[in-house]
Amino acid sequence: MNKAFTLLLGAAFLAMPAFAQQQAEPLDAAIVEKIRKEGLENSQVMELAFYLTDVNGPRLSGSTGLAKANQWTKDKLVSWGLTNAKIDPWGTFGKGWEVEKSYLALTKPYYQPMIASPKAWTPGTNGLVKGDVVLVKASTEEDLAQYAGKLKGKIVMMEVTNPIKTKFEADANRYTDEQLQKLAAPVQPSTRGPISEEQMAAYRARRALAQKMTEMFKNEGAAAVFSGRGGSHGTFFTSNGASYASDAQPVLPEFEVAMEDLARMSRLLKAGIPVQVEMESKTRFLTEDPQGYNVIAEIPGTDKKLKAEVVMLGGHIDSWHAATGATDNAAGVAVMMEAVRIIKALNLKPKRTIRIALWGGEEQGLFGSRGYVKKTFADPQDMKLLPEHGKVSAYYNLDNGTGKIRGIYTQGNEAVAPLFQEWLKPFHDLGATTVTTRNTGGTDHQSFDAVGIPGFQFIQDEIDYDTRTHHTNMDTYDRLQADDLKQAAVIVANFVYQSANRKDKLPRKELPKPRAARS
Repeated sequence: MNKAFTLLLGAAFLAMPAFAQQQAEPLDAAIVEKIRKEGLENSQVMELAFYLTDVNGPRLSGSTGLAKANQWTKDKLVSWGLTNAKIDPWGTFGKGWEVEKSYLALTKPYYQPMIASPKAWTPGTNGLVKGDVVLVKASTEEDLAQYAGKLKGKIVMMEVTNPIKTKFEADANRYTDEQLQKLAAPVQPSTRGPISEEQMAAYRARRALAQKMTEMFKNEGAAAVFSGRGGSHGTFFTSNGASYASDAQPVLPEFEVAMEDLARMSRLLKAGIPVQVEMESKTRFLTEDPQGYNVIAEIPGTDKKLKAEVVMLGGHIDSWHAATGATDNAAGVAVMMEAVRIIKALNLKPKRTIRIALWGGEEQGLFGSRGYVKKTFADPQDMKLLPEHGKVSAYYNLDNGTGKIRGIYTQGNEAVAPLFQEWLKPFHDLGATTVTTRNTGGTDHQSFDAVGIPGFQFIQDEIDYDTRTHHTNMDTYDRLQADDLKQAAVIVANFVYQSANRKDKLPRKELPKPRAARS
């Protein structure tokens, strides 16, 4: 999930308009109890997460790790009896990339290994490289001129200006009752104005300067670049250092380095003490198949009239590369797989078809779900609806880490709130109580919402998602909360089953207007 784009907008459910005051169908208490018992007592969710993370490893878009995970999940779903299983191309992605070797150590003023990883889609060092580190201080293009002729063979890094502070708050947290009440309350109008022209100009200037630096470092013959995006206690946030496009311009080798190691080198260099390192990275570009893929499988519906209709659930299976993508998003994939396993294990007979989708390319821009929605339901740019558009009742997504479900965002769809409140009642004792009509963004339910299909993301306890695991080198199996994932799978299974068996499809919002293509 890309948390940078998460939004909390809209008004929460408080007083429903007359058309939305519909009565939810009474729940079959016996079936709800069976779902609960199977999911809490016979769960396979942690075994699924183990294979997704420890066994298949990092799942960067286009990598062999993702291809292995796609095949493994498809085979697992088939083994449970799901049908129409396929690894389905969503469109052109670009180059794959993966790390085959990575080593970085300080060698002067003393020897010590450092915590780091190559940035995605950057080249390797072509063997062991030893060299001096140069500290670059530049806030304008004019500042860069002083480094002309001084960078050949050097490892370049920017000055670390923000001190690393000890935190006295817990890394991991759960929603309090007060926070959930606030989430379910109407949103107050924002007092923050739009981005000013000056702010936008400053942003563009920073982007332009960063591009100039990249070009200068390469033209000057620097050996490599060190960078960091925050983090502490050895945790660093990872990203890509170059484009995955097939025709992307070459760049220098670049390491994402733990802030403590960057700050130490910065302090030494500012004090006039030479810093030397040795490093080696071996990375591989995968160019044979530029396609991106999703994994799709179904539990067929059983009602003659309703089996052509579909209830969907899913989460993205791709991850970043510095760890094994446990909370982002093996957790969501394992929960959604476990939800369909529960339904199959209980031999429940959904009236509508249940379709699970495990999306690729989410981290680069929701590519898998957007590609699937465009070719199956509608293109948001023209909103010309395809025949399958009217057959989908709902799409449910999970991509907020390992925390238990505390409720659900209705994405501004007020009419579904009474239904969701009813479906959560059997799980109030497990902490799931909150229905809000606020929007949340940054992940694959948005692809469905963008074309007028009811798409929903669950509210989850964040645990240490923002502080320790999201897009970091610490996003490993060890960070997963087993009881939370069991609880989440039970609730998802119930929501999916109730959606598949109710008389009508879920109510929809007004269709969006066509939107202009992105520039």
